Amino acid sequence: MGIWLLNHFSTFALAVLLGGGAVVLALAGCLVVRRRFPRLSAGAYNDMIGVVLGMYAAIYGIILAFVVVAEWEGLNEAGTNVAAEASQTAEVLRDASAFPPEQQRKVSDAMGAYVHSVVDRQWPLMRQGRPDPGLTNPEVVRLYTVFQEYEPETNAEQAYYEQAVSTLGEVAEARRTRLADSEQSLPMLLDVLVYGGALVMLPLTFLYGMESIRAQLMFVASVAALIGVSLLLCLTLDHPFAGDMAVSPQPFKEGVLAQFWP
Repeated sequence: MGIWLLNHFSTFALAVLLGGGAVVLALAGCLVVRRRFPRLSAGAYNDMIGVVLGMYAAIYGIILAFVVVAEWEGLNEAGTNVAAEASQTAEVLRDASAFPPEQQRKVSDAMGAYVHSVVDRQWPLMRQGRPDPGLTNPEVVRLYTVFQEYEPETNAEQAYYEQAVSTLGEVAEARRTRLADSEQSLPMLLDVLVYGGALVMLPLTFLYGMESIRAQLMFVASVAALIGVSLLLCLTLDHPFAGDMAVSPQPFKEGVLAQFWP
């Protein structure tokens, strides 16, 4: 559900949906509670409610901070890995420039097919959180075959050959990491704590009585807006390859790899 929302709505639309929705529901709930239990507006239970609300807010804030930091690090690591994979792919092409023209062409053709397969075929599925490793397996096999069928003739070719094969192994490793990152999401327990906690936090604010209805509505609305934006942040960072903040395939189109794109 989260990936679908990220891929079909902009961040601004989601902010309106989550933040605005939370504020509207909170205001409506506050008015209902205030009308049904008028004694609460006198603040008779504020001492007890204030302690409970403060304790719960502290615990919920720690959970949110942990989740946001973990997700932000995951997003950064996914972007770093994609950049590393693209750089390693380009490095294989640079090493192949030491080979005879025919072998250079074979390496270039195989690498071009791999890059296009990653960007054009695999990336759209990664945005949906269901990558298919089989889409690029034939291109990876072809790359290894190109090197396995080549026999270096000079010491220079041998040196660059060994370096290219080693780097190709790093490309394969980065590819596996990228596919794993695209399936990344919060564990079910943390989902329950983050989203379920918000459902408990908001009603607690209704019970904190204030004589001024305007002041109480402002208090409830500000808490609801903060929770809504926090939930949006958690949702946005949860899936590194979906939404407006998604990791981009642009590194596969830059530098040496730009030759594979019109």
